[in-house]
Amino acid sequence: MELLKKSGNEMSFKGKIDISLANAIRRSVSQISVLAIQECDLYKNDSALYDELIAHRLGLIPLKNQKLKAGEVIELKLKAKGKEGGIEIMSGELGDLSVYSDMPIVLLDKGQEIEIVARAGVGKGAEHAKYIPGLMFYRHFPNIKISKEGESQKELAELFPKAFEFTNKLKVKDASECNLDNDDLKEYPGIDISFDNNLVFEIESWGQIAPKDIFVEACKALKANLGTLSKAIK
Repeated sequence: MELLKKSGNEMSFKGKIDISLANAIRRSVSQISVLAIQECDLYKNDSALYDELIAHRLGLIPLKNQKLKAGEVIELKLKAKGKEGGIEIMSGELGDLSVYSDMPIVLLDKGQEIEIVARAGVGKGAEHAKYIPGLMFYRHFPNIKISKEGESQKELAELFPKAFEFTNKLKVKDASECNLDNDDLKEYPGIDISFDNNLVFEIESWGQIAPKDIFVEACKALKANLGTLSKAIK
């Protein structure tokens, strides 16, 4: 495996892997155990939003992932009162468990109050989208060959400056940034693109767990499911 990019909650890497296995790992992201708000009690809600809308927003707030026992929950409380000119209640009001403190929940005008007790538990993306920790996808890494004829194709460097560069002749700058195939290059003779089992994985985390851990945990989940299947068919 070769790391291509790592920045904040995003990373990409390249490696040779069978595409069917890559797809199985991608799908196994929905089998990772992730913490999210499962239910809440609204004891007071004078805002313009219905209770159901607030509950929906709470469920989509990313929480720092925790390993809990089956049925175990973490209680989160929120109590606020509007002031002159109105105030915006943010996710940080739920406490340090929120990954992002600046996600808006509701607006409160002067005199309006809200009081919530929410319970967070562990679930999987296969059950509900709020448990999905991020996005993973893959694409083929292009093998780019530039012949003598193709070295004069300066326009490609102008159109795709991340993938190509031109200094006296056309060169590959970063093949991982190339999303073209031979059909896209019919007007540019001398450039040939082929693909093999070299894949580029792109992972973006919503913040509950690190991008690297999304891949690792997806692999673990796939291995566990295969183990269960193996026992079932013996």
